[in-house]
Amino acid sequence: MSMRVTFLGTGGAVPTTERGPSALLVNREGERLLFDCGEGTQRQMMRFGTGFTVSHLFVTHLHGDHVLGIPGLVQTWDFNDREEPLVVHAPPGSKRHLRNLVESGGYRPGFPINIHEVKPGNVALSGGDYEVRTFETNHRNVRSMGYALVEDDRRGRFDREKAEALGVPVGPAFGRLHEGESVELEDGTVVRPEQVVGESRPGRRLVYTGDTRPVDATVEVAAEPDLLVHDATFADDRADRARGTGHSTGREAAEIASRAGARRLALTHISSRYAGDASPIEREAQAAFDGEAFVPDDGQKFEVPYPDADGE
Repeated sequence: MSMRVTFLGTGGAVPTTERGPSALLVNREGERLLFDCGEGTQRQMMRFGTGFTVSHLFVTHLHGDHVLGIPGLVQTWDFNDREEPLVVHAPPGSKRHLRNLVESGGYRPGFPINIHEVKPGNVALSGGDYEVRTFETNHRNVRSMGYALVEDDRRGRFDREKAEALGVPVGPAFGRLHEGESVELEDGTVVRPEQVVGESRPGRRLVYTGDTRPVDATVEVAAEPDLLVHDATFADDRADRARGTGHSTGREAAEIASRAGARRLALTHISSRYAGDASPIEREAQAAFDGEAFVPDDGQKFEVPYPDADGE
């Protein structure tokens, strides 16, 4: 099962010709989840070929560079005769503002938009075999929170050779054992799943912070994330500016990634100050983090691997 992340907007509050405002699209086996929606997100979706079929939108906070793309995207969906509801998840106190944003200029969408306020420390979405958890972040003059997409554990590996050695006939019995059902053989012997199925294996974990100072909640929400997407607005020479504006430096993001046991770190919300060269942010993060740290470009796609690397 694939999980592809497309970095639709990797820039800070002021867009540049290279980087648009914040937006991240996750395609998990055909289900598309959008995290933040800065202005121009719909064009980025067309430009980078992600498709428009988004079922859930997760808003980290109400600053314009994270939400001003919502009205245009909603109206584009309307022009294309969308009928399916859109669920918007957002911090407490956001519903009225988001409703006013969607209906600006007296516009009324022709499909349902359900705005779901959710407190940090809760589950915003239960998706069957995964959930999206919320955690409190620390940004300037606004209620903000991040999201962690956490998959359920997967079944252990089925040991075909052991099953055959126990006399299990090749065929449907293999599947029943892998699903957790015991199988009785013709001679009356009962083969139990734990005899031929290994220990369960972890699913994937993706954490998206939005704009924030380094916070313990990022470390605590999902142990050992396979990908942490963290605010890294400034390089270390602007650390005072990062503190004053409620952002993080690349080094600070790397320290959080190390504490969380993250395998990979994507550095986003890059200030327009680094429009020509974001390498100082990337270098400082790489020096403070043993895993893979990188500054993605707009449009860059990343396949999130399973922790055991070889998937199913």
